[in-house]
Amino acid sequence: MDYNDIPQLCVKESNRKFRSWFVPTFYSIICFLGLVGNLLVILTFLYFKRLKTMTDVYLLNLSIADLVFALSLPFWAANSIAKWELGIGVCKLMNTVYKVSFYSSMFLLSFISVDRYFAISKAVSAHRHRSSAIFFSKVSSVVIWVMALIFSIPEMTFTNVNNNTCTPYSSNYDRLRVSLQASQIILAFLLPLLVMSFCYSSIAHTLCQARNFERNKAIKVIMAVVTVFLVCQLPYNLLLSWNIVETARGGAKDCDYDNRLLYAIDVTQCVAFLRCCLNPFVYAFVGVKFRHDLLKLLKDFGCMSRERFYRYTCDRRRSSGATDTETTTTFSP
Repeated sequence: MDYNDIPQLCVKESNRKFRSWFVPTFYSIICFLGLVGNLLVILTFLYFKRLKTMTDVYLLNLSIADLVFALSLPFWAANSIAKWELGIGVCKLMNTVYKVSFYSSMFLLSFISVDRYFAISKAVSAHRHRSSAIFFSKVSSVVIWVMALIFSIPEMTFTNVNNNTCTPYSSNYDRLRVSLQASQIILAFLLPLLVMSFCYSSIAHTLCQARNFERNKAIKVIMAVVTVFLVCQLPYNLLLSWNIVETARGGAKDCDYDNRLLYAIDVTQCVAFLRCCLNPFVYAFVGVKFRHDLLKLLKDFGCMSRERFYRYTCDRRRSSGATDTETTTTFSP
């Protein structure tokens, strides 16, 4: 009998061993940094009651979304190394929480870029509607959370415990997996990328025409925002797109190639998840006013001496000049 035409089972034991230590390690690091960074942002906003602009409202909601996202990571770390023992209810709940926070954070990044576009490139019209801006930002934030919940319904519906693993997919090669991952790429990567590209390119063009001290600094902030987004999200979404193509074709025929693709997806996914702990530093801590509030918060909570606080803040003011007292959202995204 000729056994050459009989398909052989692709053994992925090496990939499972790699995932059993790599994913929990990086998820734990991301969870810790995400908790610390986003909690500091939330505490600073609430302690000083600093919700004076649309971006402030969006940043607070972004920190809440990233905080919830970080809190869900330990469950997925445990899911990658052990059998899922928490039942179908918790499985659906955690997958929904994970997806809602994921979609909402990506939508909020887009809204922050839109707000900065109107505040800088369309400054006259933005100033005219300044009185209603806070109300609009709160309403739009609620809409963002509702949209994120709606877009998470498919995965919430199909999520199940298969082979002792909590997953929304029945297998690696079903059509449901293709449609869900394709919608994630479109809604959570391509759409925010298009919005941010248009807004920040317009902002950079406006700033290049300005002649003041803050121009170069603001352009550097924009470059940092775009770079972090692309470095974190682009590799994972490219590999995810390629994996969708392979899945639609029926799966890879070469077992070694399939294993290498899984290795790459695991690594780039961890890099993509870094955004939940990098967002506070890129979007909040880069602002002079916000950094000052953070230092004052640490001083009031006894984590920093009064002398060190005044020495640091006075040195920053002398080195930056008078324009350094501008609010976080004047030029910063």
